[in-house]
Amino acid sequence: MRRLSFRILAIISLLGLGLALFSIRRPQPIKVGILHAQTGTMAISEISVLQATLLAIDEINARGGVLGRPLEALVVDTRSDWTFAAQEAERLIQSEQVVTIFGCWTSACRKTLKPVVERTNHLLMYPLQYEGGETSPNIIYLGAAPNQQIIPAVTWSLARLGPRVMLVGSDYIFPHIANAIIREQVQALGGEIVGEQYVLLGSTEVQPLVNQIAETRPDVILNTINGDTNRAFFTELRARGITADQVPTVSFSLAEPEVQQLGISLVAGDYAAWNYFQSLPTPENQAFVARYRARYGAQSVISDPMEAAYIGVYLWAQAVDEAQSPTPGDIRTALLRQSLLAPEGIVSIDAATQHLWKPVRIGQIATDGQFQIVWDSQNAVRPEPYPFGRPPASWHSVIADYQSRWRGQWANPGN
Repeated sequence: MRRLSFRILAIISLLGLGLALFSIRRPQPIKVGILHAQTGTMAISEISVLQATLLAIDEINARGGVLGRPLEALVVDTRSDWTFAAQEAERLIQSEQVVTIFGCWTSACRKTLKPVVERTNHLLMYPLQYEGGETSPNIIYLGAAPNQQIIPAVTWSLARLGPRVMLVGSDYIFPHIANAIIREQVQALGGEIVGEQYVLLGSTEVQPLVNQIAETRPDVILNTINGDTNRAFFTELRARGITADQVPTVSFSLAEPEVQQLGISLVAGDYAAWNYFQSLPTPENQAFVARYRARYGAQSVISDPMEAAYIGVYLWAQAVDEAQSPTPGDIRTALLRQSLLAPEGIVSIDAATQHLWKPVRIGQIATDGQFQIVWDSQNAVRPEPYPFGRPPASWHSVIADYQSRWRGQWANPGN
């Protein structure tokens, strides 16, 4: 009996030793946080960006990870609530020990996370175009600065569609600052702003916007509405008989997934300005589309923010490999030297601003839901987060005024 007990104990000890050795040999994962809305008003746009981020992480893991270690993605549904997103960012950094956060869509989300990553000296990879007026040593801006989306689109719109402009947007920081840029540019180009209206994020109360459009009949609508409010807006436009051939809309936050979810017939003929469209015929993009569809389905569509999120993971992985370190400070330093032949073309991180050099494109929505490219900058454009040569302090003052107006928030809190 004693011999049997001894043998059992020996076997248990050997198993324990084997498990310990296996644990020692198995490389520990590098943890990253992903913050995107899977519910709420922004889910219509952010779920697909989350999927593109996870695709890049899975591809990198399939080739052996980074520094011989797998990446572990800790995904959080922000619920379209930027205050909750900031709380979760703090938790991911402090408790989960993630080395980088990938995420956010709205500028309200990014601006709420900005003090978190700066205070903790951490790193946020932000995949969206935005209003400018900002730089941070702790943020890599993967989307367009104003001179890589808004400004060329306004020049094109006034030249091709007409000088009388209506501005519509969601009532938060991005549309207000974007429209401040647009107002200044339209005036300089001899155009006219015939109206400017905002609607709370997530609201469907779009009748005042459409009423003014029906009354003024502008040549073009410049649209900075975000999230599922776009469904209500375009539905009301069409219900009032305002079609794309009569009064075209140029959108700055409407891409292939939103077109698919809104219904192609609702927006066909309208325009959007981005750096990437799924319809790009380059071999790199065709291979990217094939890989994405192999993972998420043959009917899946891909947008600019999705592509930016995807290449952001690869730029980040290159930086970790170069730094030979997964600590946020080392990654940030190495990121400033990264470039990539991306689906959108050659991109590189501008060391002075931590924004990407990117090509600029304008597309028209075709009846198949894809964008026919009607204008292309051809080459990558240098980012200018502070447009028109105005000093940073001037833009900071304008932006701070809105935050003060909204009682310390980055969006109109409503009642």
